[in-house]
Amino acid sequence: MFKRLSLMAAFALSLPALGAGPDGSRDFDFETGAWHTELKRLREPLSGKPPVWVEYEGSSLVHAALGSRANLIELDVGGPAGRIEGVSLRLYQPKTGQWTLNFANLSDGLLTAPMTGSFRNGVGEFFGEDTFKGRPILVRFLILPVTRDVYRFEQAFSADGGKNWEVNWLATDTRLPP
Repeated sequence: MFKRLSLMAAFALSLPALGAGPDGSRDFDFETGAWHTELKRLREPLSGKPPVWVEYEGSSLVHAALGSRANLIELDVGGPAGRIEGVSLRLYQPKTGQWTLNFANLSDGLLTAPMTGSFRNGVGEFFGEDTFKGRPILVRFLILPVTRDVYRFEQAFSADGGKNWEVNWLATDTRLPP
């Protein structure tokens, strides 16, 4: 896992800066626009059962706000397992130079606990605390550049304080032409 992240970080260093300002407030500028989204979700995370993935396809629309210090993502994907409609609000924290990621699945309309983090060498890494089926967990969210127009989003849960991570959400976004 760490070897893969190191390779992605090395690749990210070879990409031109994607809208990043010196303080991090424009780190998400690269993402504004329309994207084709392919998403895989682990059906039963942290269950100990063999992994069964369900697949979805659709779109993500990313809107910048307030001078790019905030953005709103509209996710709409569907597949044999159903449909996911969600919204994510990302907010820049000028005092810390970090971002919070706040997500709501419109099936219940509730915000998940926020994740906080930043970009380093083109890779976004965000962490948060949450609960899953009544037990406390840690959540990690990575944003990994594949090319200038393709990004991978990976979410993982840890039920043991971060010693082990189980990836449960993989999305690949490909930029749509303007």
